[in-house]
Amino acid sequence: MASRKKTNAVRIMENAKVAFELIEYQIDEETLSAEDAAAKTHVSQKQTFKTLCARGDKTGVILACVPAGRELDLKALAANSDNKRVDLVHLKEVTDLTGYVRGGCSPLGTKKKYPVYIDKTATTFDFITVNAGQRGLLFKLHPNDFIKVTEATVADIIRP
Repeated sequence: MASRKKTNAVRIMENAKVAFELIEYQIDEETLSAEDAAAKTHVSQKQTFKTLCARGDKTGVILACVPAGRELDLKALAANSDNKRVDLVHLKEVTDLTGYVRGGCSPLGTKKKYPVYIDKTATTFDFITVNAGQRGLLFKLHPNDFIKVTEATVADIIRP
């Protein structure tokens, strides 16, 4: 790709000087999902991470990155983030909190810097993909680079 899309997330990743690729794919407004992104980019669902916006009763907003096709374990996220309870943020709040729209939420470049948690399965791969700040645009990078740049906490946060 000759010209890179310059989302806030891409600028942050470039400034961090870590290696990454950008993968673009055609979005379908009806199926804005990580599962659809995985299918269209031919990347395993296990390596395609979606970003979910949650709120802890003590810490406030938290971002959780989990593999496509898997469900976030809210109790596990609460335990790992020093909260008693964590709930997903209602979809209508996501843009106001993060600056991103559904299907284009990146854990980087949000309006405020929120704590990021990523499921431990990410560390078993040579690369993962995660949203790069707009619909139809993914980062492809080594999980350790993602963890470093986002200062993510690695935890067991998906339902068995």
